[in-house]
Amino acid sequence: MRTRPVLVLVAVVLIMIGAGVYVLLRPTGAQVRAVGPGPEETGRAYLASWQDGDLSEMGRMVVSPPADFAQRHLDFAQDLDIESVELVPGTLVRGDGLHAELPFHGVRKVRNLGDWPFESTLRMVLREGRWRVVWLPETLHPALAGGGRIAFKEIPAPDTEPVTSSGAPLPHASGAEGYRGLFGAGAEETTGYALEATAADGGKRELVVFRPLHVRKLKTSLSRPVQAAAARALDGVDHPAAIVAVRPGTGEVLAVADRLGEGNGGQSAFRGLYPPGPAFKVVTATALLSEGLTPATRVGCPRTYAPPKGRIFRNAADHPASETVTLTTAFALSCDTAFVEQAAAHLPSNGRGLVRAAELFGFNAEVPGLGEPCGRISPPGDVDELASDAIGQGSVVASPLCMALVAAAVQDGSWHGPVLVPSRSSRVRQVSRRASLPEATVTALRSMMRAAVADGAVTSGGTGTSDGTGGPGGLPPGTAGKAGTARAADGREHAWFVGYRGDLAFAVLVENGGEGAVPVAARFLRAL
Repeated sequence: MRTRPVLVLVAVVLIMIGAGVYVLLRPTGAQVRAVGPGPEETGRAYLASWQDGDLSEMGRMVVSPPADFAQRHLDFAQDLDIESVELVPGTLVRGDGLHAELPFHGVRKVRNLGDWPFESTLRMVLREGRWRVVWLPETLHPALAGGGRIAFKEIPAPDTEPVTSSGAPLPHASGAEGYRGLFGAGAEETTGYALEATAADGGKRELVVFRPLHVRKLKTSLSRPVQAAAARALDGVDHPAAIVAVRPGTGEVLAVADRLGEGNGGQSAFRGLYPPGPAFKVVTATALLSEGLTPATRVGCPRTYAPPKGRIFRNAADHPASETVTLTTAFALSCDTAFVEQAAAHLPSNGRGLVRAAELFGFNAEVPGLGEPCGRISPPGDVDELASDAIGQGSVVASPLCMALVAAAVQDGSWHGPVLVPSRSSRVRQVSRRASLPEATVTALRSMMRAAVADGAVTSGGTGTSDGTGGPGGLPPGTAGKAGTARAADGREHAWFVGYRGDLAFAVLVENGGEGAVPVAARFLRAL
């Protein structure tokens, strides 16, 4: 009779051992075997069904889909006017054996507007032996995460898009972005659209911008290689700066690289007015030459000079105190005292001669298309004001555009007003205003500007140093110009270099001096 209890005990032990073996050998999460397609095949099949618009098949591949799964897709496409979607799977990322992710790239085609590219991710899980998609709103678009919304908004859009004279787009980060209106784009505006995402916290961002399909390309005067050279010459300049380049014989603006800041509606290279300082001596020399002086005229260049009944003016550098120099040398050395003395001695005290010379170079006249002068000078009230104006201070202010046109007038022999959109390619026809300079004056100015560079004077006054890559300051051979620094009313000193080389005239301005204007000009010219 003892046999029965023993058998029962043995049976219990065997059951316990079997249960233990099962616990030890049962499959873990990583050992579960999927029945059917793997995660990559499942993800690709889901994307293919989505692209085909087969919502029923998509729903069958989703784990616990919301009751309105299909309706959400339909509403999304209807609200945003989606015609079709193209989906390209990426590389599968496996997790712990139960989870996987398949990133994908999508392009939605919005009716009558264009393509809307986006990136998202399919999240998948192994459930009951089958791989399924874990659907969330952000599967449609990441911006829908956490209750985000996507909607259309209207945006103003220009009816024309400015391009370079060759029809090519403006170079990247060219510095001409703020000049769209001046180049004729934006004079008329139409409506464009953007898709804007609103996050749960209220933050907004544009996902894609659709500009009107009928936007016309407007060829401007800008030269793509010149614009690119100007923009890249400013890369790395740690002070606000600008370069304007023009074609001397026509006044066409070949480049405007403006990084002078947000003032003047982002058009400081055209509208910003700065004291030109030594660069204005081109204009003062014009007035003196018209009074009979020549490049060879001997003039004093003392360290200090006070005109009759006037205050003391000082040279910025240690120029000769007693020796006389030629007017060309005084120009090259940027000798302020020489120009103060000669202006006081030879120009009418009312400043009419200096103002008249400045107006030959476009000062005080409204620039077509700009609506205002690019440079200003007022009649002086006394000898001190005349002296200050003669060295580019006092009432004299000019934009980089204005000073580029000054250099262009010397190269060409005539001053031409700026042209932004050549008449041959524009609905808005611009005609350059022209003013001839006396031939003898032009010849003298050219020799003086060549000497200012060839004699190494561009390295004076902190405006540049020779770097062994060409002429003084690294300027390529054939460059003529005038460099120097000008003190603004707020005490800051701005570096200028204006000049020409071949069929190109330019002005470089660097606020607060920085590395100087000459090295920037050298990089610009060497890149052409």
